[in-house]
Formats: sequence, structure tokens, C-alpha cells
Amino acid sequence: MNGADTAWIIVATALVLFMTLPGLALFYGGLVRARNVLSVFMHCYAIACLMSILWLAFGYTIAFGNGTSGLWGGLDKMFLNGVTADSLSGTLPEVLFFAFQMTFAIITPALIVGAYVERVGFGFVLVFSGLWMLLCYAPVVHWIWGGGFLADGGIFGETGVKDFAGGIVVHETAGLAALIIAFFLGPRKNRTIPPHNPGYVMIGAAMLWVGWFGFNGGSQLAADGGAAMALTVTHLSAATASLSWALWEKIKYGKASLVGLVTGTIAGLASITPASGFVGPVEALIIGAVAGVLCQEMVNLIRNRMQIDDTLDVFAVHGVGGIFGTIMIAVFGAGAWAAQLGALVIVGIFTVAVTILLVKLTAAITSLRVDLESETNGLDLSVHGERAYDMNS
Repeated sequence: MNGADTAWIIVATALVLFMTLPGLALFYGGLVRARNVLSVFMHCYAIACLMSILWLAFGYTIAFGNGTSGLWGGLDKMFLNGVTADSLSGTLPEVLFFAFQMTFAIITPALIVGAYVERVGFGFVLVFSGLWMLLCYAPVVHWIWGGGFLADGGIFGETGVKDFAGGIVVHETAGLAALIIAFFLGPRKNRTIPPHNPGYVMIGAAMLWVGWFGFNGGSQLAADGGAAMALTVTHLSAATASLSWALWEKIKYGKASLVGLVTGTIAGLASITPASGFVGPVEALIIGAVAGVLCQEMVNLIRNRMQIDDTLDVFAVHGVGGIFGTIMIAVFGAGAWAAQLGALVIVGIFTVAVTILLVKLTAAITSLRVDLESETNGLDLSVHGERAYDMNS
């Protein structure tokens, strides 16, 4: 065990949890109507709780068990069977590696929340998120990070797909799942009401930005120069994408908005995530500059041309950003084109198929969408019996 590595990953674990609670909750919560903000908080918080338990029970062993098939890790580490405080994973206590990866298993299904806010049934959120994490996310983790068939020595030869911190594992899977759910749900009855609290959006985005240092820097799994470089390029990509999004907004619409500026931040962060261990500062500037424009144009394509109500633009920002960053690894010569594109296609097809199956299965168990009256009145009061803002108190 290395004490410095262990100390850094303990901090990184806290930072990644901070991304979901409270960062993502505030970012998403500020973007919805005032009558739905508590439901967004509820979704993020409940997902964090449920994924933690499921990761302990089955998720970790599916992703990082000792199975040799290349498809999944087996069940030998259910409930951390055989893992003690003295067990090691590289230079880290294995229980710490488990906890660090648990925070990724929390935020990935939580990202999907943005696609279905303001109209989804709470039961569906819990059942679908739990099944999706176990049957879609955890196997993909094994394929790429757990020594599976897409990793080094797998179907792409000695050098497998390069995905440093989750462009494919986190952002492509969550983005595609979000798009599928939004398609099946159908649009909200009222899509024109603006975000109720842009201040929340900015605060949440700022928390995500800080937390992302643990997300990308921690993925080095060591306290060394590689972690420092990953942290640095993460910051530079986020800063550049924020400005390029705002500039493109100004050129197209005559005004640059706060919500646009901070959405650009998230686009830059998602785009640099897979490449953060393989590129330097100049490449990070390029990735961020393109991401701010590319993801904004994808928002317009999905909203206006495809007419899919991915409410908070999960696919356009996270999905497209993660896919773009994964491709840029090959563009900059840090990965093989066949491996990068091949893994994107394989994981994409798998994610779409599993998500469609789970949406249909979950809809047979619990209501996919709330009724019109509940949607009109807001999920806070109709589903959870609470109001975020009581003006009479």
C-alpha cells in the first residue's frame, strides 16, 4: 500500500460523491420549474443511496470480480466477500478502490435523471436505475476497466480502447440511455417555461467542476504527475468550453446567458474525461473549444429537429461530449482508431438494446409516467407531498 496514493483517492472519492450530492442535484434542480425542484433532489439523493447498496451487493463483483470470460467479473466478490482492510488493489486498499468506483456507479444513472424530470414516476426511477446500473453500466465497466474483452489484450489486440475516466463507460452509456427514455416518455406538456433558478444551475455546475478533479484526477489511482496533468487538462477544457459556448450563443442569438456559460462548462468536462490521462494542455484547449460549439449544436438538433424532449440535454452534453472526447484520443495519436470507434459502436449498441429492454420491463412493473394532473401540478406536491418554496411561511 502507498500512503500518498491512498490519501489522494480518499479525497477523490469524496469529490466524486460531491458531484452528485449536491452538485448534480443543484445543477438539474435549477433547470426545472419551481414545482419540480424537490423531485429532482429526491431522484439524485435516492439514486445515490440505492446504487451504493447495489454496488456492494452485485455491481462491484460484476465489474471487478475475478471472472475470466471477458464479459463480466462473476459473483465471487458479492458483498465484498473476501475483501478485508488489508486487501490491496494495486497500491490502494481494495475497499477504497471499491468506494471510489461506487461513486462512479452513483453518478452515472444520476446523469440520466436530466432526461425524464418533470414527468416521470418515482417508482420507475428507482427500479430502472437499479437494473440499469447492474445490467448495463457494471458490465461495460468490466469490459473496459476490469480487464474485459475491450481492454488491453482483448478483441482489439495488445492495446485496447483508451477511456481514462469514463467517456464511454459513464457518458456514452448515460447519454444514450437518456435519449431512449426521453423517446419512450414523450415530451412534457409544457416545454417553454424557462429554468426557475439559474443561480442554482451555476452553483451546481461549479460544484461539478470542482468534483471533476476527483473524477478525472482520481482515475490515475495514484498521487503522481499523471494525476496532476489530468486535473490540469480537465480545468483547461472546462474553462475553454464555457467561453466557446457563450461566444457561439452570442453570435447566434445576440446574448450570452449564464445557463449557457455553465452548460458549456459541463460539455468541456464531459469531453475531456476520456482523454484526460492521454493529452496535454494544448490538446485540452482544442477539445474544450470544439466541445462548446459541438454540444450546443447537438442541443438544437435533438430539441428542434428530432423533437425529442431530453429535458436537460443529457445526450447532447454528456453523450456527445463523451463520444467526442473518446474520438479525440485517436485524433491526437494516443489510441488506435479501430479500438476507439469499435468500442463506441459495441457499447452503444449494447446500451441501446439493454435500455429499451429495461424501459419496457420496468414499465410493466410500475408507471413510466405520471398522469396529466400530477404533471401539471408538479411532482413535488403530487408525488412527494412537499413544496420547495412556501411563500406563506
